Amino acid sequence: MRELDFGYMLELFPILLRYLPLTLEMAGAGMVLALVLACLLAVIRVLKLPGLNALTLLFISFFRGTPLLVQLFLFYYGLPQLLAFLTQINGVTATIMGLTLHFSAYMAESIRAAIVGVDRSQTEAALSIGMTNAQLMRRIVLPQATRIAVPTLMNYFIDMIKATSLAFTLGVTELMGATQKEAAGSFLYFEAFITVAILYWGIVELLAWAQRRLESRLGEAYRR
Repeated sequence: MRELDFGYMLELFPILLRYLPLTLEMAGAGMVLALVLACLLAVIRVLKLPGLNALTLLFISFFRGTPLLVQLFLFYYGLPQLLAFLTQINGVTATIMGLTLHFSAYMAESIRAAIVGVDRSQTEAALSIGMTNAQLMRRIVLPQATRIAVPTLMNYFIDMIKATSLAFTLGVTELMGATQKEAAGSFLYFEAFITVAILYWGIVELLAWAQRRLESRLGEAYRR
């Protein structure tokens, strides 16, 4: 049994950190786009808009019912064969598309549940004083639903950061892709993968700390 090469692991940290911005960029872009799409889907589900509600249910069912890796392959390898203009799509764009659509399906249901969880008496009171549905959602429902949904949405963002590791299957040299290349060159696979595991762990712990701070801040008004 050979000894671990801790020196190699220490040398690997600064190398891998150079690829961290791309990982965070893909996760950040995916989260913003997924949040916008999820809010739209959730509102459609809550209002049960004719036609659109059925399409929304189909969208959510498909993207929750198929693996993210399959979806990434569809966007990167499959769709360009059907739509010529998608032949120019690169791995980063395909990854962001996959993350956006996959996680928006989950987030939509969480946001819908948060909206439904707002006390109905408040919505009835708002409507009784003449608020429109748009004003009701913007001023009463969404601010309270945000507090309810934040823990779940932050967990999805954490999952999204870890899911960017699949981008290396599309040829993207992000954190996981760089680790794979370094491991293949040194043959020190265990050291390489335990190093990247520590990096992901550190990122997740930092986000978990930020989540606790945000939850505490949003809950201040309810503790008084």
